Order: sequence, then structure tokens, then C-alpha cells
Amino acid sequence: MRGVEADSPHPTDVQHPAPPRTTIPARPRPVPRGLALPAGALAAVTAAFAYVGTVDPNQPGHYPACPLLRLTGIYCPGCGGLRSAHAVVHGDLTAALQDNALAVTGYVLCAVLWTVWVVRAVRGRPMRFDPGPVHAWSAGTLLLVFTLVRNLPFGHWLHP
Repeated sequence: MRGVEADSPHPTDVQHPAPPRTTIPARPRPVPRGLALPAGALAAVTAAFAYVGTVDPNQPGHYPACPLLRLTGIYCPGCGGLRSAHAVVHGDLTAALQDNALAVTGYVLCAVLWTVWVVRAVRGRPMRFDPGPVHAWSAGTLLLVFTLVRNLPFGHWLHP
């Protein structure tokens, strides 16, 4: 062993301390490009509700009258929708439901669909909404029954 002890390390076996690690700050996760459309839709709906919340539909002269109601005296499914939106903006859910319960249901449904759209966009998945004929017929039947009931004497509680 030529004068070197067997326990001493070989010069190439010596371990040098590792250089200190530098931590790189984590980059924020980029916002998916698919959020542009849901954000635009939210901005448009917010602007519309802000306008209706500011310009009171209960005051005459701000909005046109429903042509069906004006000509026939029959409430259409949309009659009271602006007043309902105005009440929602001001936090009066009872008045909103009295003005147009179907519209309030539509607001909630749209909010749920928008939320699903955003979640899918964040996950990088496309939003697919293709209702079949059963859904279309069901929605049409619901509108027809709502319109019929609100114009019958026992449906006076659905009048705007």
C-alpha cells in the first residue's frame, strides 16, 4: 500500500460541499386564454344589470311597453322581467319573484351555466351546451304554461 493507509480517502473520493441552492420564485400560473369569453359575458351582463338597477323600470317613459300587453292585455313570459332585474340588483328577492318568477329562475340558471363555463375554461376544457329536442320542448312548454297560468284568474299572483 505504498505508505498510504487503507482508511484514508483517495483524492478523487473526497466530497466537496455542494454549492448553496438558489431558490427560484415560482411563477404565477398563467390565466387560461379560454377565460376571455366568460369574462366578456360577465362584463356585459353586469353592465346590463347595472343599467337596469340605475334606470328604474317602475318609472314610466324609460323603457318601451310590452307590445303584447299593450295590444291585447295579455302578459307575455317576459313581462315584469326588467322590474324583476331591478329588484334583484337592489337585493329585494321577494319583489323580484313577484315581478317575474320565471326571470329570476332564468337568472339563477344563467349564473350556474356561467360558473360551469368558467370552471371548464380554467381546466382547459371547452364549454359544450347542446340541448336536445327534449330540452327545447320542455323549455317551450314551461314558457307556455307560465304564460297561460299568469293570465288566468287563479294565476293573479304571477302578474307583474
